[in-house]
This record gives sequence, C-alpha cells and structure tokens, in this order.
Amino acid sequence: MVCVGRGDCSMSPTRDRQRAYLSGKQAERIGCWLLRLKGYRILAVNWRCPAGEVDILARRGRVLAAVEVKRRGAGLVAGEAAGDAALFAISPRQQARVARAAEVFAARRADCHGLDLRFDALTVTEPQSGLWRALARALRWGIPRHFPAAWNPESR
Repeated sequence: MVCVGRGDCSMSPTRDRQRAYLSGKQAERIGCWLLRLKGYRILAVNWRCPAGEVDILARRGRVLAAVEVKRRGAGLVAGEAAGDAALFAISPRQQARVARAAEVFAARRADCHGLDLRFDALTVTEPQSGLWRALARALRWGIPRHFPAAWNPESR
C-alpha cells in the first residue's frame, strides 16, 4: 500500500498482514468445527516440520486427512467465485510441501501408521449478497466448504 502525504493511509502493510493472519486463523477454527461436525478427530493444527506445514491434520476411520485451509472474500478476477479463487490459491509447490509434511507427521505418530493419507482443501468464503453477507461480516464468519481428495500426492 502506498501512502501519499501525512495521514492519508488508513492501513499499513504490517496491519494488512496482521489482518490476513488473524483472518486465516479464524478460517482454521471454522474449518476445525466443520470437520468435527463431519465426524473427524482433529489431531493437529498448524503442524510444522522442516519439510513443510499442514493447516489441519484430521482423522476419520482409516483416513488421515491433511487439510489446507484458504479464506477468500471474493474472486481474483471479475466473475470468479471466491471459492474458486481459494482453491486455485493452493499452488503445486504448496501442495508438495503439505504432502511432504503430512508424510512426516504420519511417520512420527504410531496411531497414524497404516492410515490412508488424503489431501483435502477447505475454503471459507464470505457471502457476496443479501442478509447472509451482513450476518457473516457481523459475526466475522464465513461459509466453509470441504473438498475431500482435492489433489493427489502424485501431482507433486
């Protein structure tokens, strides 16, 4: 963000990053609740290792889901839905980092040995019109959507 003159700038780059960070954390909390409602047990949130990072690691039955969470308010170009923009934001490089980190996580935990590892995406988007948009903004909420098996590890 470029500011002209004194006091013309309502947001600093640091404040923008902080807002994005907090928005992402909120999206992860929303995502955890959605997964719990779907019967998943949350094993880790923001799990990191030298190989990479996974936003949410959750288990249901014999499946260990490595979930990448993305939050968007709107599409990146005119006519693009926010959910589409969120899904496209998971780059092949990021997919590979998530896959490597999930494999390390599964190898380190005895309770995860032998589970099927799946790579999911979870988007949290803001409604674009009507009463739902006003309610979502007031509650700092969004509409979560879970995409099981969003990508294959072979596509790394």
